[in-house]
Amino acid sequence: MTKIDSTESPPGRLSTTKGAGRGSLAFRRAGGKTVLAGSFATSPLRLLAPRNHGSGAWVFLANLGGGLVDGDRIDIRVDAEENTTAFVGTQAATKVYRSPRGCSQRLDVQAADGAAVAIVPDPVICFAGARYDQEIAISLAPGASLVLFDGYTSGRAARGERWQFDHFESRTTISRGGRGAIVDATRLDPAAGPIAARMGRFDAVLWLVAIGARFEGVREAMLAPLPFSSPGESAVAAASSLGDDVAIVRVAADRFESASRVLRPSFAALSRALGDDPFARKW
Repeated sequence: MTKIDSTESPPGRLSTTKGAGRGSLAFRRAGGKTVLAGSFATSPLRLLAPRNHGSGAWVFLANLGGGLVDGDRIDIRVDAEENTTAFVGTQAATKVYRSPRGCSQRLDVQAADGAAVAIVPDPVICFAGARYDQEIAISLAPGASLVLFDGYTSGRAARGERWQFDHFESRTTISRGGRGAIVDATRLDPAAGPIAARMGRFDAVLWLVAIGARFEGVREAMLAPLPFSSPGESAVAAASSLGDDVAIVRVAADRFESASRVLRPSFAALSRALGDDPFARKW
């Protein structure tokens, strides 16, 4: 396990807001492998960097409290230098507790030419009374490659909290070579009508995008015929190609397990591209 230094402050002024967490990751090529050249985290954010059998570097984001509480603000920066291979995931789902003032997360990714960056967090789970805002901003050099996974669920449905949060908003922007490539935005708020009624039978919504030459195998898996669904599972998926080297697939299902099953071939292809399987003990 790589040692993470969380005692020194990074350049710039840190927020003094209660529950504010700042993190930064820098990936660099060293010989034939990618190394984590720099890392920083303030509470409640923690960074875990396990070793793997591939040539890339992995980091899993964790939260000391097991989730976001009222007033938490998490801000993470990822820089991937030329020809690096980086995987960034989460230790578990992002749980958002009741939060009258709201919670938020922002992820800013910069990927240089030849870099291959996979951002694969577990889904967001908003509990009853939660207010949550999320922003993902990714800037790719023309020759960079990206896999991005994102999703959310209905909350603790087994406890009668199905779609009972107060606010959920997510915005993702991906630019390439300085030009806008993809903008994806979702807002769920009971002020616009009961969320449960609008979501119907679906309890999980996921989406996956793959861009660039280094994730060609992932795109092929995403655009292949969908895997066979087991009896009792109910998932709806749509995949599309945007140009020669961009693919997107969206999945809605009555359970997260059903939705994630649709994406397993894509995750298997990603594992092959990484040279090791970051999902071996997950999903």
